[in-house]
Amino acid sequence: MATAAADLFGVNGGGDDESNPLWFKPAAFLSPTFSAPTYIADLRTFVPLETLRSHLRSHLSNLQRDLIDLINRDYNEFVNLTTNLVDVEGVVVRMRAPVVELRGKVEEMRGGLERELVKVRDGLTKREEAARAREVVELLLDTFHVVSKVEKLIKELPSVPEDLSNGDTSATDQSHLSNGIIQHGESGSNTRETQSMLLERIASEMNRLKFYMAHAKDLPFVQNMEKKIHSASLMLDSSLGHCFVDGLQHRDETVIYNCLRAYAALDNTSSAEEIFRTTIVAPLVGKVVKHSLSELVADTSGNELQQDYQLIDQYVENNFKFLLEISSRENSGLHVFDFLANSILKEVLLAIQKEKPGAFSSGRPTEFLRNYKSSLDFLAFLEGYCPSRLAVSKFRSEPVYSEFMRQWNIGVYFSLRFQEIAGSLDSALASPTLVVLPSETAEKQGLTLKQSFVLLESLKSCWSEDVLLLSSSDKFLRLSLQLVSRYSKWLSSGLDARKSSDAGAHPGSEWALPSVTEDFIYILHDIDFLASEISGDYLQLVLQLLASCPADVQDLVKQSVLQSGTSLRDLATPVMKSIIEALVEKSVEDLRQLKGITATYRMTNKPLPVRHSPYVSGILRPLKAFLEGDRAITYLTKDMISDLLEGTAFEITSHYYALAEELVTMARKTESSLRKMRQGAQKRTGTSSDVADQSISNTDKICMQLFLDIQEYGRNLASLGVDVAKIPAYESLWQCVAPADKQNTISF
Repeated sequence: MATAAADLFGVNGGGDDESNPLWFKPAAFLSPTFSAPTYIADLRTFVPLETLRSHLRSHLSNLQRDLIDLINRDYNEFVNLTTNLVDVEGVVVRMRAPVVELRGKVEEMRGGLERELVKVRDGLTKREEAARAREVVELLLDTFHVVSKVEKLIKELPSVPEDLSNGDTSATDQSHLSNGIIQHGESGSNTRETQSMLLERIASEMNRLKFYMAHAKDLPFVQNMEKKIHSASLMLDSSLGHCFVDGLQHRDETVIYNCLRAYAALDNTSSAEEIFRTTIVAPLVGKVVKHSLSELVADTSGNELQQDYQLIDQYVENNFKFLLEISSRENSGLHVFDFLANSILKEVLLAIQKEKPGAFSSGRPTEFLRNYKSSLDFLAFLEGYCPSRLAVSKFRSEPVYSEFMRQWNIGVYFSLRFQEIAGSLDSALASPTLVVLPSETAEKQGLTLKQSFVLLESLKSCWSEDVLLLSSSDKFLRLSLQLVSRYSKWLSSGLDARKSSDAGAHPGSEWALPSVTEDFIYILHDIDFLASEISGDYLQLVLQLLASCPADVQDLVKQSVLQSGTSLRDLATPVMKSIIEALVEKSVEDLRQLKGITATYRMTNKPLPVRHSPYVSGILRPLKAFLEGDRAITYLTKDMISDLLEGTAFEITSHYYALAEELVTMARKTESSLRKMRQGAQKRTGTSSDVADQSISNTDKICMQLFLDIQEYGRNLASLGVDVAKIPAYESLWQCVAPADKQNTISF
């Protein structure tokens, strides 16, 4: 294309390179990869678009002019083109003949190839049908040979026992066993071993026969042999069962091993497990359970399983262990059997359901828990006979294991325990008064109130050996936290009711209103003891019981228990505040007597006071009496006493300051008003005031009396161990009533 264009328009593509700038190259338009947007984008960086447009238009004009010149130059040849074409049809006819001949040959060859292809396909189909027919014939021959071999091997077995007619086979089947299988007269070790080896061979052949039957079950030949095969299968099952029972009774390891391999070859492990259960396990387990019942007919604990499990454990060790060891040998191929679950555990479950169904009843929680723990110990004992972790997992995945565990309704058990534990605490908290424990019990338990004692006992019950189920430890942990929360709510409601003097608005708070201030000492002591116990020994007990849990789980448990202890300890602050409010209320009653100081010095000529008022000694009397009581001495710690003194002193002093400031302010206002009235009267009468008589005002006397009072009050606080300098209200009170020369220094 590019060459043709160059030849048509010349090397320069219709333009003169000498007249074009260096950047404009018409030859670029002939490139197969020419792209107009790319071309313009490359040039616009250094050539204005107007200039580029001008050169492109000029180049287009040159191309059009060259095209017209070329057409005009060869116009005559274009016009004469049709005149020069002569005998075109003849040329076409001459060219058509060889093409038609070639087409005929191709079609003939295609037909031959198709016929050969059909023949090849027919041959392949016949060969495939012949191969399938051959396979069927070989399968039928193999089936016939295996059936013949099985019948031959069955005939080689020893004679049948006399009691076979009472077994699983019918009279028709017994007619096929006219040659007999196993007689007791020939029950020697060699006979059993020979028979077991033959049975293993027969089982192996029967396994092959099952494979052939699965692939040829629709063929008439096989259908005609089904009766004979079924009869042989029944004879094999019967003889194998009798041989296995005989081996179990004589503990012949070789016979048992061969029989188990035969059952495994037949993929009939359930029959072996069932025979072992009914023949060996059932009589012994039934004897144990019935024996226990006969001894405990008149006993209320007739559904106890611990002694039964102990006897069964002995039977497992002495009577069942030999089979378990045989079936668990390495590389024996007998791992498909699970005698632990499908024989031993199954029979134990059936025996308990039949003889002691009450053992599974959660209506008697204590007995239920003992039986459940004994059952778990029994399962752990059985798992000890599993040779590997994989065997343990297989044992636990058996349906009978799941069925056994479903008998124990753990949810109902926890519900009963919840009602029992939470109900006892609710009953204790429902008391309309605080119930104080006897002194002996209080000294022994470290608690003073029955409500607190029941809480601690309930918390311990959640984790006691007679109550706790580790599988439900999360529920018991939640219950223990709920118990603490319930106790805290009980205390909080009581404090709120005491503060509002309305027990009706706070259900369960009836105990708070009739309680005296000294009763709250018991609460303070019990809160401190319970919080320390929960965060100490109780927490260690819980963590010890949950030692098998992952570290992160133990951390969460620890945080939860510590948080409950902290929330309980936080209640000490509002309890202390309630005590302080009660003491302050009593003290304020005496403190209000300072209002009488105004009446004492108003409009009188009494001299400056020299001793404190009588009411001062009664301000701290309620606090002293409270701290000197037997309860405070016995149950309050030094820290509690210190907090109580500090809080009470702060509150009383704040009230003292408020009353004193109000009294002084009113005295000064009254004195100012009287002075103004007196000055007005003097101006009207023209008399002068007696300066000497008014040198000490009534306000000064009142302040001096208050100053003497707060000095005595400060001494009383100091005698209790309170540093008045740390009480801001006392400092303000001192500055309010102290003389000018003593305001900066507090001294008594």
